[in-house]
Amino acid sequence: MDSEPPGPALWPLEHRALGTDVVGLGENSLDHRVGVDKWPMPGEKASCIESVSSPGGQVATALLGCARLGLRTAYLGAVGDDDAAERVLAPLVEASVDLAGVQRIPGASTRSALILVRNGDGERSVLAQRDPRLGLDLEKLDREVIEAAGLLHLDASDPDASLWAAGVAGKAGIPVVLDADAVGDGVEALLARVDFPVVSEGFARAWGGTESAADGLERLAAGGPRLAVVTCGARGAIAGAGSERLHVPAPDVDVLDTTGAGDAFHAGLIWALFQGFGARAALVAANAAAGLSCRALGAQDGLPSEVDLAQFLARGPSGESPRKDADHA
Repeated sequence: MDSEPPGPALWPLEHRALGTDVVGLGENSLDHRVGVDKWPMPGEKASCIESVSSPGGQVATALLGCARLGLRTAYLGAVGDDDAAERVLAPLVEASVDLAGVQRIPGASTRSALILVRNGDGERSVLAQRDPRLGLDLEKLDREVIEAAGLLHLDASDPDASLWAAGVAGKAGIPVVLDADAVGDGVEALLARVDFPVVSEGFARAWGGTESAADGLERLAAGGPRLAVVTCGARGAIAGAGSERLHVPAPDVDVLDTTGAGDAFHAGLIWALFQGFGARAALVAANAAAGLSCRALGAQDGLPSEVDLAQFLARGPSGESPRKDADHA
């Protein structure tokens, strides 16, 4: 995977004088993180090193990452009417994320997840719990919020809402980034409306039907997106547009916890789109944001600021940070 798709920029985005840079629709979560020395075997007892609760969730964390990178953000999502909702939304409030589009569902429980984090390499396993009542009410979603944005970021946790939002964005000429980690109902229809599908390695293996992430990327790229991306953890990311393919390795960082690394990757990629980066430069930035996030515990504490990310990129192998007009897509 040596060649790169041609063109100086993935998408000619600019900060808008009015509206919002990034609107995100999708998941939030209260994560209950448990540190372990090793994964327990069936029937085995194991001790936990530490246990703590903190905010997370795919889109909520990615939006917080975008806000820390200097982008103006708005969040469309659903929470319950419990105490967990306030804890989940608190970091977004602090970062001035627009929460006018958040729907509070009476009687529902805010999504939660039990996350086992292995000491030593920071790898994690996630057990999620989502109240079925947390589906967004489409009649209460404001299409003008999306139409006034520079970019839409989605996950596939609420397929009907995501498909509606992607349709609104498409008609308005607004690029759509998708975070998908599992193949499920509505995903194929959603992919048809997405410009930048960014999927996990597990998704790619299932999507390709051969247990090969590369085959999954081929099928994603065949759908005609601007750029299809498969995140591969410590191995970085592979991507393709049309017939062109590339691989960008992950940076070498001290990993404490990989929780939220994929969300940080999305934030870094979105930030790079607003900088006018080409594909390789954008993936370098996304990998860097993900790597930096792994240096702290939890999904959100390690999300880098724009200064942190720019300084990290400037120390890259080339000695230069990515440029807007170089590094062909």
